[in-house]
Amino acid sequence: MPPLVLIALGVLGGAALLRLATKEGRRVNRELDEIREQEASDSNGAVRLRRDPQTGTYRPH
Repeated sequence: MPPLVLIALGVLGGAALLRLATKEGRRVNRELDEIREQEASDSNGAVRLRRDPQTGTYRPH
């Protein structure tokens, strides 16, 4: 009987650890998504450059 109890406790502990890891992974992904959205909106205001055919340099468009 005691080995069965230990196995059951191990299974319950593993399930709790899996749940904790899943919640943490979702939290981290949510933070990364927010950062990516902010970076995407920041790059929309970037100055676009166009190549000047006479000089070969890039100038603001």
